[in-house]
Amino acid sequence: MTIPSSKILAFIPARSGSRRLPNKNIKSFAERPLIAWTIEAALQANLNMDVVVSTDSSDIAAIATAYGAEVPFLRPTALATDTAPTFPALAFTVNELIKLGREYEYLFLLQPTSPLRQAFHITEAFAKLKSDGVKSVVSVSEIQHPIEWTMTLPSNGSMAEFVKTQLPFLKNRSQDLPKRYCLNGALACAKLADVMAHESFYFESGVYALVMEQKFAIDIDNLADFEYAEFLKLKEMSTV
Repeated sequence: MTIPSSKILAFIPARSGSRRLPNKNIKSFAERPLIAWTIEAALQANLNMDVVVSTDSSDIAAIATAYGAEVPFLRPTALATDTAPTFPALAFTVNELIKLGREYEYLFLLQPTSPLRQAFHITEAFAKLKSDGVKSVVSVSEIQHPIEWTMTLPSNGSMAEFVKTQLPFLKNRSQDLPKRYCLNGALACAKLADVMAHESFYFESGVYALVMEQKFAIDIDNLADFEYAEFLKLKEMSTV
């Protein structure tokens, strides 16, 4: 499936700051900078997308362009703080691209912290987006443990309330409880105009899931996530 390159924007947000894992977006991951794996997946998806990295860092920009992405401009520092949400950075990027004469019909959001996401996930998401009634596609994965086995705890650590309310479920095997899914952050796609109007990929209707296997869905937030994801990636590479 191919449409003109001017029609699809792949937006990869990669600010420089990261408290829990410094410089994680360019930290060496399975022999490449972490962000390189997301750029590669986008370029290999065979959708002729314009792959644009949004960053406040000249170092990230240099690495991103070396691996085939575009960084036409840097993101303002105010849009790259720990508390800055993604949408303002996206809106800034879209508006700056419009000034350069570049407009898009479709948008992908690809987080660089999901390096195990594959090109075929991107292609499948776009195919689903083109289906009747679908306005947005968001990646999810099955949760590993039933929510019936989860709880909040009071300060004294007592499980009395949990046992009282959840005891019937504790007698079930995990495979006998309903499958449930969570957002994994690997990708989202929709028509750009819809995202800009809603400031989100989550509309009142027309939002559908792309279910990804857990092994592809790890979102790196801390060192433990990084090390486990790298272990899986190196294992995958050794079997190719």
